[in-house]
Amino acid sequence: MPEMINNWLPGLTRFGINLVIAILILSIGFKVVGAVRRMVDRSFARMEMELSLRKFLLSLLQAAMYAVLVFMAAERVGIQSSSIIAVLGSAGLTLGLALQGSLSNFAGGVLILLVRPFRVGDYIVSQYGEGTVAAIGLVYTTLNTVDNKMVVIPNGSLSNAPVTNATAEELRRLDIMVGISYDADIRKAKDILMDIYMSHPKIIKDRPVQVFVSELAESAVIIGGRGWTATDDYWQTRWDVLEQVKLSLDQAGIAIPYNQMDVHINYTDKTEKGETQK
Repeated sequence: MPEMINNWLPGLTRFGINLVIAILILSIGFKVVGAVRRMVDRSFARMEMELSLRKFLLSLLQAAMYAVLVFMAAERVGIQSSSIIAVLGSAGLTLGLALQGSLSNFAGGVLILLVRPFRVGDYIVSQYGEGTVAAIGLVYTTLNTVDNKMVVIPNGSLSNAPVTNATAEELRRLDIMVGISYDADIRKAKDILMDIYMSHPKIIKDRPVQVFVSELAESAVIIGGRGWTATDDYWQTRWDVLEQVKLSLDQAGIAIPYNQMDVHINYTDKTEKGETQK
């Protein structure tokens, strides 16, 4: 028995020392990981990175550093890290195949948060829906429509489709088209449109305002107008201008043609027709 203990003692001593070193590696490593995480978090904050992406990257970095610590401690106590990596690799492959669609959405979310084609609060238009961006998650993007409906779009689809960001710029050009009769005075109609644009308080006067003949259509002369307004004022200004165009053209006696159908019905008096034949 004493000989057995003497034979085991050196190995137990080495194991105990390695175990203590492994514990020290973990305890010191956890503090280092926390310090690195805080430092990287401050860097991300200075970069004005999206909060959800920032949290994800920090969690990913923390998990990677913890994995390195575990591998170092396992190697110290005699556990081969290659076997751990093989098990984790096979499990990761199986999980990846099972969650292929979700991983595509996840990758799309990371791409959107990195490239930032739109942000929370922007109004976007896509083939999957349009509305104000309420939230950008790692898997789904949530929109609020103008009639207060919630639209949830997978990020995988949204990141691979054309997206129009209507509020990305501070200014938007307000374009209108109106048809007038061929008998109307074109110059007078153009002057009316120019006066409407220039008199509206939300139209920016130091930006060019244009009024022009856009097209000679089949049943109308199309007059176009262009002016600039703040993005936040776009829709209200557009509604005001369109209403004023209709009122002003009516007041000036300038007709706005519209599609109409004239139906002519010929009646035949069967009684008279019969008597004539007799």
